Amino acid sequence: MRIAFIAILAAALSSCATFEPPKPWEKGNLAKPEMQFDYDRLDVKTQQHIYTSKEAATGGYGVGGGGCGCN
Repeated sequence: MRIAFIAILAAALSSCATFEPPKPWEKGNLAKPEMQFDYDRLDVKTQQHIYTSKEAATGGYGVGGGGCGCN
């Protein structure tokens, strides 16, 4: 029973492995703008502006500074 379980587990795990990376035409859906985390650049910029305005400080997005405005 134990050997059968190990054989089934090994077969299941080896079937998930790929031996070569996906081809460019297989990655078509992932390259679409809708699949990006921040596909709408204007919306992301607006959200960052609102966040920094509410927090009264800059930073966290690659810019240092404090709430006093002295960057």
